[in-house]
Order: sequence, then C-alpha cells, then structure tokens
Amino acid sequence: METFLGLDYPTLWYLVVGLLFSGYAILEGFDYGAGAWHLFFRKDLSRRIAINAIGPLWDANQVWLIIGGGALFAGFPVMYATMLSAMYVPFMLFLMLLVLRSSAIKFRSAEEMPWWRMTWDIIYFTSNVLISFLLGVVLANILQGFEIAENYSYTGGVFLSFLNPYAIMIGLTTVSLFMTQGAIFLLLKTEGRLHARLTFLLKKGMIFFIVSFAATSLYTLVFLPGVTDRFKEYPISFVIPLLAFLAVANVPRLVSKKKYGNALVFSSLTMSFLLMLVALQLYPVLLPSTISPNYSVTIYNAASSQKSLGIMLTIVLIGAPLLAGYFLFLYKTFHGKVKLDDTSY
Repeated sequence: METFLGLDYPTLWYLVVGLLFSGYAILEGFDYGAGAWHLFFRKDLSRRIAINAIGPLWDANQVWLIIGGGALFAGFPVMYATMLSAMYVPFMLFLMLLVLRSSAIKFRSAEEMPWWRMTWDIIYFTSNVLISFLLGVVLANILQGFEIAENYSYTGGVFLSFLNPYAIMIGLTTVSLFMTQGAIFLLLKTEGRLHARLTFLLKKGMIFFIVSFAATSLYTLVFLPGVTDRFKEYPISFVIPLLAFLAVANVPRLVSKKKYGNALVFSSLTMSFLLMLVALQLYPVLLPSTISPNYSVTIYNAASSQKSLGIMLTIVLIGAPLLAGYFLFLYKTFHGKVKLDDTSY
C-alpha cells in the first residue's frame, strides 16, 4: 500500500475528509448559531443586522459542505452509499432545510409587510435550529453504529430509527455549541442595543452548552461501549480531551473579559478537539456495524483505488492553499461592524 509522509493513502484521505468537515462545522457553525438566535431579537432592525452579519459569508461557508461531500464520495464511495441508505430521512430533511434557509435569507426583506417578514423569520429560525440538530443526530448515529450486514447493506429501520436518546442529546449539544459560536460572532459584528442584548443571550447560550455538554459526556462514558479503549491503548491521546476541556473552560473566561475574538477562536477549537475525539474513537472504522465488527465499513474496505487516492491527494496539495487564501481574503474584506445600506438583505 502506497504511503506519503509515513501514512497510507486511506489514512491521509481520512484526515482530509475530517479537516473539511471540521472547517464546515466551525464556519457554518456560527452561521447556523446566529440564525438560531433570530427570534430572540425583538426588532426588525436587529434581525436585519443579524442576517447581514453573515450575509457575505454564509453561501461561501457552504463550499466546505460541498467539497467535504465530494471528497467523501470520491475517497470512500462505499461509506457514502451505506451512510445515505441508513440516514436517508435526516439527509433529505437536511437538504430541504438548507433550501428553506437560503430562501429565507434572500426573500425575508424583499417585502415590508409584517406578516411576510415574520413568516420568513420563523422559517429562518426553525431551519437553522433543525439543521444544527440533524448534524448532531447523524454524528451520534455514526458513533453508535448501524445495522450493517454483508456487502455493507443497511438492514435497519428508515423513518424514525435515527432518533434515539443519545442522538437527541448530541443534537441538542450541537445546537447549543453553534448558538454559543453564533452569539460570539454576532458580538464581533454588532454594536449598541443589539450588542447589549447579545451579551445577555450569550450567557444563556453558554449555560445551555455547558449543561448539555456535561450530560452528553457522562452518557457517552457510561453507555457507549468501548469509548475509552483507544485512550487506554494510547495514553498520549488523553491530551485531546484535556485540550477540549480547557478550550470549553476558556470561552466563558474570555467572554467575561469581552475578548470576543479570542473567545471565537477557542469555541472553534472546542469544535475541532471534539471532532478529533470522534475521529480517534472511530479510526480506522468509518461506520461501525452493530451486527458484527466484520461487517463494519472501514477506511480500507471503503476506499477508492490507490491510484485514485494518489491523484486526489495531489489535487488537495494544490487546491488547499488556494482555498485558504480565498477565505482569508473573504473574511478580511468583510471584517468589522455591520452597516446596512441599499444592498443589504
């Protein structure tokens, strides 16, 4: 099996896919989080400012989802097919909600009638909350495993099988984390009375996250089998949960000092470390089988050919700096407080 920098190609592509979805969670996390606060803003002006805070960024941030999905399909087609079979309903709901969310951003301020704007406000708020929740639900189901039989065929339920206590807990934790991220981002983009309102809301959001995170972590340790096996095998990996805990603890401290830029960095690091924990827990498995470990989808039995992975890794080496440069330019261009004008949503 071919290697690069001492790692085989499937492992390298596993890291690439993980990095892409981490970027999506961080950047779209504050987008969804900002939308999840939308109905908590009482005035139409405040809601317009909140939407325009993400206005130049939200559609660009979705590039990470497109590239991540494409990388998953190209690198691990078996995993892509099996997961879509198992998670068909949540993924279809996810796509529908993405369309509704985009429509709400575009159409909300197109008319001035109160009923028109309130309708789109409700759609915008609901879609952001449910998208965040569904992302957590999918992650929880991957951690718990699926009823995968021979030939990687999914044999479980379809409609409501993805909803279970652990999935609901992870879903709520994801919502709370995105809301915290979104409130911090909006504090960087707003001023005046809306800024003061967000300061109050952020405290509620952090409490929501800390409580849900603590409950979910306890449930994971008690009820998810084998969750600590990898850490016992490689004690050095305990550094990751320690860093995750320190990042979580540092966010309230920085917020209390009104260092919102640094707080956004550490809330982003929290997401990164938590996703690292998931990746470390699963590796080299992509989709665990609850029927038999022999039927699990791994990075080796799900990967494309070595030649295909080698070509795609070359493309990544060329494209990654271009993507990074584009986003640095984008965020530098649209930094600062939101100012409404004739081109605003």
